[in-house]
Amino acid sequence: MKVKFLVIRFSSIGDIVLTSPVVRGLKQQVENAEVHYVTKDKHACLVGTNPYIDKVHLLEKNINHLIHDLEKENFDYIIDLHQNFRSNKIRRRLRVQSFSVDKLNWYKMLMVRFKINKLPKQHIVDRYLQTVSTFDVKNDGKGLDYFINDGDEFKHDDLPAPFQNGYVAFVIAGTYFTKKLPVNKVSEICQNIPYPVILLGGKTEFDEGEKVLSQSKGNVLNYAGKITLNQSASLVRDARVVLSNDTGLMHIAAAFKKKILSFWGNTIPDFGMYPYMSSPVSERLETEGLKCRPCSKLGHHKCPKKHFKCMEEISVAKAVQWIENNY
Repeated sequence: MKVKFLVIRFSSIGDIVLTSPVVRGLKQQVENAEVHYVTKDKHACLVGTNPYIDKVHLLEKNINHLIHDLEKENFDYIIDLHQNFRSNKIRRRLRVQSFSVDKLNWYKMLMVRFKINKLPKQHIVDRYLQTVSTFDVKNDGKGLDYFINDGDEFKHDDLPAPFQNGYVAFVIAGTYFTKKLPVNKVSEICQNIPYPVILLGGKTEFDEGEKVLSQSKGNVLNYAGKITLNQSASLVRDARVVLSNDTGLMHIAAAFKKKILSFWGNTIPDFGMYPYMSSPVSERLETEGLKCRPCSKLGHHKCPKKHFKCMEEISVAKAVQWIENNY
């Protein structure tokens, strides 16, 4: 007899990737598990190719339409890994036993507002896995999953010849300004390494990428906003090393066990969302000791203090040294 689970995580890219150990654990460790997943329609590519997910349900514009479809499925359990208004609405309407992640919002508020650190030394993946401990699902130690269909990959042969022998993937994306390494820092790093660099990000990073490109010594390609997410993911997978802000492609890189140098601005690794089980040589660069940091659990569109020291004081020399040691 099948046991039907509904896993909920609407957004965003990195958060969805971080739920993959839960999905795999349910499918592989619970006898006769049938795993369904609900997310936003724009994130369908993140879960549609996952072999541990039996069916994907997409939130388009109307959550009531989605709930109407979900009611027909007769789920046994709901695993709510988002814990917001919409996920709570689904749980109320479906009226089946549910398990929810503790988002630690109280502890994050204490850290942001009063700099009192009561946060557990625990990655969010482990907190996600706690939601399915009732079903005796254990952490299998395999890390994150990310699956790309062959047709969605960036064709290696389409890269310029110098890049086909290896490159640095530099993820310049970030939902908020205060989570992004400044353009001048990105440019300086690119100028001080002898390796090809591919810039990755969304459409909002295109102009930033063009500025870095204009200041480069010919070793930079700007693909920010030019290619799909899965094409970017495949370039991350095939890179020698990955440099990244605290953003979705960082977690995708971790799924591929890449060597990652991550840059941390207004957010902090203590929130529990640093690269999970990436290469052992991965490192995090952050400006410690600032009284104003963290200034938000998510981010700001400009520095509240107007100095942006958390990113402006990141050491370019340390970044260059790490690249040279690990390329």
